[in-house]
Amino acid sequence: MFEVDAIQATDLGERVAAQLRRLIISGSIAPGTRLVEQSLSDMFDVSRGPIRDALKTLQTEGLVDTRRRAIYVIGLDDRRISELYSVRHALESLALREAVARVGAAGWGDFQQPLLEMRASADRTDPESFAVADLEFHSRFYEAADNRLLSTMWNQIRPTFVVLLQITNARDADLHPAAESHAVILERAGEGDADAALRELTVHLDDARQRLIEAHREVLQRAEAAR
Repeated sequence: MFEVDAIQATDLGERVAAQLRRLIISGSIAPGTRLVEQSLSDMFDVSRGPIRDALKTLQTEGLVDTRRRAIYVIGLDDRRISELYSVRHALESLALREAVARVGAAGWGDFQQPLLEMRASADRTDPESFAVADLEFHSRFYEAADNRLLSTMWNQIRPTFVVLLQITNARDADLHPAAESHAVILERAGEGDADAALRELTVHLDDARQRLIEAHREVLQRAEAAR
């Protein structure tokens, strides 16, 4: 049986979803496991309403599925991670191009704070805060693009990437190269060169995809050995 943290009184569904998301992605809850509302309610010590909300969220994210009125864990494998990155690359490429067109060569100051937070997290080797700052940096492109549909689609997959990046970052001895790769993307965007920024973004995401797949394999192997 896997362990869960006590759930606070606010945003119960989101908090339950966050814990289940981490347990599923890390392999602590194996693919094919049936999730029973009452059992989860007892485990998290909350009513079944927040459990239903959490399971709906995870189904939207593609981590669980409903079959014959029962909910089962799908989890993630190499193919699903690669698909997530392909979707993210398509979304973010459009967001970046639209952001450069709107912002031009000025007005990129909002990106400095998450970049500084990444560098600070790298200095203290803090993979969890690095992942949060990392995705906040990328989210700024969607905000700068001012495209509501793009932002909605990104926010749907962003929570999965938070957990995935934390897994990958925990494996990296030095997070500074990852931080500086963001600086290069920002530099090209700040020059108003969308094509150059997109080339850097593609290199960045392709590298992240491969590193994440390898790290996730290791996490799943450890989880399976611990069962």
